[in-house]
Amino acid sequence: MNRLKISTCRNNTASSWLMKFSFLWLLSQNCCRASAVWTAYMNISFHVGNRMLSELGETGVFGRSSALKRVAGVLVPPDGKAQSACNPNTGFTRLKNTDTWLALVERGGCTFTQKIKVALERGASGVIIYNFPGTGNQVFPMSHQAFEDIVVVMIGNLKGMEILHLIQKGVHVTVTVEVGRKHIIWMNHYFVSFVIVTTATLAYVIFYHIRRLWIARIQNRRWQRLTTDLKKAFGQLQLRVLKEGDEEISPNADSCVVCFELYKANDTVRILTCKHFFHKNCIDPWILTHGTCPMCKCDILKALGIQVDVEDGTESLQVLMSNELSGALSPAEEETGNELSPVRGSDKVTPLEGEGEEEQRPPPENDSQPNSVVEDVHPSP
Repeated sequence: MNRLKISTCRNNTASSWLMKFSFLWLLSQNCCRASAVWTAYMNISFHVGNRMLSELGETGVFGRSSALKRVAGVLVPPDGKAQSACNPNTGFTRLKNTDTWLALVERGGCTFTQKIKVALERGASGVIIYNFPGTGNQVFPMSHQAFEDIVVVMIGNLKGMEILHLIQKGVHVTVTVEVGRKHIIWMNHYFVSFVIVTTATLAYVIFYHIRRLWIARIQNRRWQRLTTDLKKAFGQLQLRVLKEGDEEISPNADSCVVCFELYKANDTVRILTCKHFFHKNCIDPWILTHGTCPMCKCDILKALGIQVDVEDGTESLQVLMSNELSGALSPAEEETGNELSPVRGSDKVTPLEGEGEEEQRPPPENDSQPNSVVEDVHPSP
């Protein structure tokens, strides 16, 4: 069943990654198809004196919805100061006997579609749009509405202003537009942004999970070493099972200061290095949480040679040690506990009974080896 679940999970994961890859591939294909552009060869001719000058170059880019065909004609700018041709009433003054002409329009003020529509209504066979001022000869493929058999080309601002100044001086400028080469932009700026964001997100997720696994591995090793040390340390502390007749279960005996319950027969107590004893199930979690004796504040873990910050990860310590230090005693511990003699009454801290009695002080911290603890708990002959 486990193998079946694992294989099903792997298949689901593979299917998920396959769907994601297919989505990214289709997205990239759509972006690439949308970014296919055609350049335009432009042969610009004009008269200077008695000479005919011409200039040929791949200086334009066809619009995305432009007709890809050859077109030739006279360049005619809009009338008036505004060269954007955004006003529906914009006029174009051309020479007589000019059948084919192309509108020379400045970018900006309205959409490309609106400019093209105004020029088309005035009878233009094509539209040459030059870029914003300050952009040099930079061009880009325009997005506009498709018009049948209308050629739309963008040229740089410098080239457009140069042609406009010639026309304004009365120079007759003609242009022949030829279809140039096809260029495919594999990634436009939207797709580049998507790839950058996706890559950064994946890198962060991978780094985050690797860091978590690395920290968890170090923490796990630390807790394993600490658990082993604590098991050895707690194994050095003496255990004892109380029996009928022991003075610890007499009516006048003290109670466990952790749970405030009286000791009863068959209770398992743990004797600390400071000679104080408590219920095993009470004192073990207390030591893991506080590290000291509840009565004399003796640092038990330090006395046993364990250095641990008990305030850091207390719950984790108790979870790791619960299976080792809580629950019933093993048979070996029961036999060891039954063979031990009762703890001397002088080793306990009893409350004051009167002002004239001498105050009983708790014994000093015992930094000696655990063997001395076993020796001290036997009653004197």
